[in-house]
Amino acid sequence: MAAVIKTEFWRDIKPIADVFKPDAKPEAYIANAPTDDERYYVPFTETVSSRPLWISPSENKWCDVLMAKGAGLVNRHYHPHEVFAYTISGKWGYLEHDWVATAGDFVYETPGEGHTLVAYEHPDPMRVFFIVKGPLIWLDDNGASNGHFDVHDYLAMCRAHYDKVGLGRAAIDALIR
Repeated sequence: MAAVIKTEFWRDIKPIADVFKPDAKPEAYIANAPTDDERYYVPFTETVSSRPLWISPSENKWCDVLMAKGAGLVNRHYHPHEVFAYTISGKWGYLEHDWVATAGDFVYETPGEGHTLVAYEHPDPMRVFFIVKGPLIWLDDNGASNGHFDVHDYLAMCRAHYDKVGLGRAAIDALIR
């Protein structure tokens, strides 16, 4: 008799009964994070939108999927903290660098780097998963600071958009950890 191959060897392991420590909040599970449903994307600029996935006001930090359906631009800015990016689809980069990111590419942005994020024309929309810590410091054409955008601005923008499209601010509040 042939032996039965059992690949999911963990099937008989019992889950942990008490998974959360007393003060822990539940995980944030979001199915189909880079959805095609545009209601979930908050207009960030005229050509780029953001789908919020996780927001931490106490850490001034958020995760999102940034999307542009065609050529797009996010205002010139720098981050005083690090930023991580993973490209899901499309094509994007910074005017200040010679690389162009496409699906599967990872980018680490060092603290204090100024750049101009652009989305290139591509058959697929640009969708990039970002982890943003701290504010974006807006820059003028000469690289001088002329404003900022932080997690509190992001929350207000997201709540207003979700109210406007009928998803409700509670959908944003559920992302706060």
